Amino acid sequence: MKGFSGFPGKTKFTPIPNLFFSAVLPQIDDLAELKVTLHIFWAVYQKRGYPRFVTCRELLGNPMLTKGLESNGSSSQLLQRSLDQAVSRGTLLRLTLERDGDVDDLYFVNTEADRRAVARIESGELKLGELVRREPCPASQERPNIFTLYEQNIGMLSPIIADELKEAEKLYPASWIEDAFREAVDLNKRSWRYISSILRRWAAEGKDDGEHRRHSKAESDPEEYYRRYGHLLKR
Repeated sequence: MKGFSGFPGKTKFTPIPNLFFSAVLPQIDDLAELKVTLHIFWAVYQKRGYPRFVTCRELLGNPMLTKGLESNGSSSQLLQRSLDQAVSRGTLLRLTLERDGDVDDLYFVNTEADRRAVARIESGELKLGELVRREPCPASQERPNIFTLYEQNIGMLSPIIADELKEAEKLYPASWIEDAFREAVDLNKRSWRYISSILRRWAAEGKDDGEHRRHSKAESDPEEYYRRYGHLLKR
């Protein structure tokens, strides 16, 4: 067994529901199912947009996952068996999609939001369109997600902050989030409280596509700034 030297000071985290540890994990007695389930939690939370899912092709094409299954037999067979077990257990949701004669399985974490999304897809209310494509492994995505931005610019995540970041990622465009982090860093205001106030202000008043408003009267005059935006900073 190869030893692990430990986690570094600054590292990324993957949110996992607390109920998984109390209600699901004690019931899993198959190592391959556990590996696949945890991998899908990780892969889904690397995605952007709505709804978030991974396809069977993505999983089969991910060497990090398949290599971890090789020691227990055929990786593709173990992957399919593990997916079937996780779906039967209720940890994951599976949606089989056929487009232009091509069939693939989509996997969602079994959350309330994803149950609604699957129902909307099945009813035809939600069209996936070009969302179903052969995407690269999430680790190779170039654009940092909100968790990466937080860790790189502020510090380690706490569970409470992770929940707030997830909500912000649903509410605001990725470009806004990146710009808000950039503005906070430029002003040496490295806190999520300050960044979220920027996002709420842009949502309420609109956001310029060009230069940030760093040089407006409100941001150059502290009294004017707190008169206009103080209520946002009290949250």
